[in-house]
Amino acid sequence: MSGWLDGYVALITGGGSGIGRAVAERFLAEGAAVTVLGRDRGQLDEVVRAAADPSRMHVVTADVRDSEGLHAAVAQTVERFGKLDTLVANAGVWDYQRQLTRLTAKEIDAAFDEVFSVNVKGYLLAAQAAWPELVKTRGSIVMTLSNASFYVNGGGPLYTASKHACLGLMRELAYELAPKVRVNGVACGGMNTDLRGPQALAMGERSIAASFARRSADAPPPPIPLHDSSTDPRDFTAPYVLLAAREQSGPITGHAISADGGIGVRGFARPAGGDHL
Repeated sequence: MSGWLDGYVALITGGGSGIGRAVAERFLAEGAAVTVLGRDRGQLDEVVRAAADPSRMHVVTADVRDSEGLHAAVAQTVERFGKLDTLVANAGVWDYQRQLTRLTAKEIDAAFDEVFSVNVKGYLLAAQAAWPELVKTRGSIVMTLSNASFYVNGGGPLYTASKHACLGLMRELAYELAPKVRVNGVACGGMNTDLRGPQALAMGERSIAASFARRSADAPPPPIPLHDSSTDPRDFTAPYVLLAAREQSGPITGHAISADGGIGVRGFARPAGGDHL
C-alpha cells in the first residue's frame, strides 16, 4: 500500500459490506482512521474485528435516510478522531433490472420512494451533515456511482434514474462546495457483493452475491471489453484512495472515474430491450 491517507479521517456510509467495507479496509491500510456507518450492527462489528488496527475504526449504527443519525455519525467521528477529511457516500439498493413492463403502478409508487430515498437522498443528507467539517479540513466527498449513472440497462428504470440523479448531484455539489471541498465519484461496474434490493419489491433479502454464486464455470463472459476483469470489490478501491488524497488529486473535482470493465466502449449488446413486447 502507498500510505496516501496517513493521518486522514473518513466516514463511509454502507460500510458494513460490499464496496463500502472494501473501501474501509483499503483506507485503513493506507493509514486513515475510519468510521463505518450502516444499519446492521453485526456486519459493522465484523468489519472492526477483521481490521488490522481496530483502534483506528469507529462504528455507527444508522440509516442514511435519518438525518439525525448522520449528524451523530459526523459528531462522533470528530469527537473520536479530531476531524473529518473524507465522506464516502456509498449506501445503496439495486432494483435487479426490474423493467417498466414488469412493474405495477403501485409498485412504482412505493419502490421509487424507497430507491431514491436511499440512493439519492441518503447521499444528499450525508453531504449536508458532513460539509461543515469538510470545509475545515479542505476535505472531499467521494460518491459511489455506477455504470448506470451513464448508460442504460445497468438496472431498471428506478435504479438507472437514481444513479443518473447521483451523477448530477455529485456535479452540483462539486460546484457549490468549491473551492473548499472537492466532490467526485467512482462509477463501478458489476461487483460480487451483498447488495440488496428494495423492500417495496420484496427484494430486501435478495443479495446480488447469490446471482454470482449461480453462475456456472463454463458460462460465457460478460459482454464488456475487460470481460476477464475482477468482480471482487477490493479491486475497485484504488480510485477512492486517489480521489480522497488531496496530495494526489487536488485539482480534481466534479469528476467520475469509471471502473466498469469498459462498458462505455462496448456498444449495445442487442438492438433494443423490448423486442419481446
